[in-house]
Amino acid sequence: PAWLRRLCGQLLSERLMRPGGVQAVVRGIMEGTGAGGTGAEAAAVDWRKCDAVAKILAACPQQCLSLEDYYGLVCPQILALLRIRDRQTARQFQRVATATLLTMAKEQPRLAERHLLQPLLAPLLRCSET
Repeated sequence: PAWLRRLCGQLLSERLMRPGGVQAVVRGIMEGTGAGGTGAEAAAVDWRKCDAVAKILAACPQQCLSLEDYYGLVCPQILALLRIRDRQTARQFQRVATATLLTMAKEQPRLAERHLLQPLLAPLLRCSET
């Protein structure tokens, strides 16, 4: 029903914008991915889930006051997904982060550059300046 969809969307949005919310949502959705089936089949399912999560993360919720605020809250959390240490978890989180970065860069290039690409490339730029 529409009321349930709205409520779930609102709860998901609220969770995403809290500290650690992106990681919690990604963990919840990706749990159990990669198990069963052949290697290629499991990888395809994994990529489809990663793309679906990326679309969720890239979409600014209605409850957020501005797209700038949303990117400011969520993008640092997306970049944090690239620093996960656990090998199995890191692979999925890196796929989600990469797919989200690409989606955000296509949909909102200026915001993605400011909140994702500049922080991601800052160490490289510092090295090239010296």
